[in-house]
Amino acid sequence: MSKNVLLNSVEHRDLKVITARGAQYGDAVWFAVTFPKEFRTAQAHYPIFFHKDNNSNQFFAVTLFGFQDQENLFLQQDNWRGCYIPLMLRRQPFLIGQQLVREDGIETTQRVIHIDLNNPRVSQTEGEALFLPFGGNSPYLDEVASMLETIHHGMLDSKAFIDLLLAHQLLESFTLDLTFSNGQKQQLAGFYTIHEENLAALSAEVLAQLHQQGYLQAIYMAIASQANIRHLLQLKNKQFE
Repeated sequence: MSKNVLLNSVEHRDLKVITARGAQYGDAVWFAVTFPKEFRTAQAHYPIFFHKDNNSNQFFAVTLFGFQDQENLFLQQDNWRGCYIPLMLRRQPFLIGQQLVREDGIETTQRVIHIDLNNPRVSQTEGEALFLPFGGNSPYLDEVASMLETIHHGMLDSKAFIDLLLAHQLLESFTLDLTFSNGQKQQLAGFYTIHEENLAALSAEVLAQLHQQGYLQAIYMAIASQANIRHLLQLKNKQFE
């Protein structure tokens, strides 16, 4: 069970975070949430699809790492095969929190860093230090703060992006029939992709709107990223050699 607390330099001055990759650290996942501003980098390595959360009924863009639950084909022992790890995985064990701050009698909401003390990456003995020996954030923690800020704005942007996709009926569910080199067959389902026919039928006005907001580029990056399914198949088939 998670134990999320507000990070502070007094109680947590000796905490470290293990940055190695591995299933034991929670990396055995078959997809991770992403957002349009990350598409440019992510699409070079992973297929980008869309997934509907069963609890909230909201759609999210996701990077795909495998073909079934808990299968991450990019994990090889303690290494991540690939040069880019999506931010929503890299941020672990940190979260964005909010707290009320009163300044000059006015209450404002301030973003703060929370940490999951029960996350397997949290350690007292190994990993990256969070605070300097004589006070202040370590360079690693400053990097984490910047990452969380990027994620915060990226997820806000993602909601606007998804809302436009739904408004113009640009998402469609799909099923992918897979055959692996050992003859095993599997079906990939439960994800959505860009509805290319509806995209082609959009008016010039709507296309201009999408372009001005940077979403047209994101749409085409998501479409282009689907070619990475071949790479996933190659990684899967290597398991049968």
